[in-house]
Amino acid sequence: MEITDIVGRFPYRIALAGGWIDQPFVSRLDPEPPGSMVVASLEPEIPFMERCGFATSTRRVAIRLWGGGIPDRPPSELVRELYAEENRGRSEPSGSQDMIGLIHPGISRLDFDSSHEGGLFPVFIESTTDPETTRWLEDVIRLVPIAPRPDGYSPLGIQKLDPAWVRRLGRSGRDGFTAILNHDAAGLGASLNECMLCWEALLPQTVRHPALRPELRPLLDAYQSRYAGAMYSGCGGGYLIVAAEEDVPGGMRVRIRRG
Repeated sequence: MEITDIVGRFPYRIALAGGWIDQPFVSRLDPEPPGSMVVASLEPEIPFMERCGFATSTRRVAIRLWGGGIPDRPPSELVRELYAEENRGRSEPSGSQDMIGLIHPGISRLDFDSSHEGGLFPVFIESTTDPETTRWLEDVIRLVPIAPRPDGYSPLGIQKLDPAWVRRLGRSGRDGFTAILNHDAAGLGASLNECMLCWEALLPQTVRHPALRPELRPLLDAYQSRYAGAMYSGCGGGYLIVAAEEDVPGGMRVRIRRG
């Protein structure tokens, strides 16, 4: 039996630096748009934990819509179809980066500007499926399981949406993608660290909240001090995504879907 016989053959996705810039309530405050974030489509080689920032709810909707694979239609059409289905009747919609990361192969930089389609979809997408680059990223990121976000938790209880921090958030995604293209582990790690600073400044409860166990900030500090950089895979925890050129104890590898 293959793992895909259990979890299905549909991809997962991982989000790196810049997350939250795909939400219009954030991107509309960017004083110098567009702001960017990075996503990568992952082969389903392990059953990623639910409620950990791997677009598992969007993936379930996609499997319900299309079965086990991605239809042979333009990706932009599929992204919009999945976005509409996932967010039907929701007061707090998922961002389109979830859908794009699942559907577009490889590693992608998504540029968001609230003047384009209300900020719901990127004004531009740059992607790479270059084998050397995707293998490099597979070699320098590790996932350390922490904990799923708890039921009833929301990161939106406190909002401090300062335009200067929004600008920094969007730049962290652009810097992270540039570092990936340049095979620059230190630059990638710096972009992850910067993204976490932005999250905590803009939406403090992404990292600090009474419902979160274990406490996320001390763990993050420990990994950031030892390795090139680290960030959480989702608000409220999930996995620590660690950028490192050395082994990370307990860290799992991922495999990027190239096509």
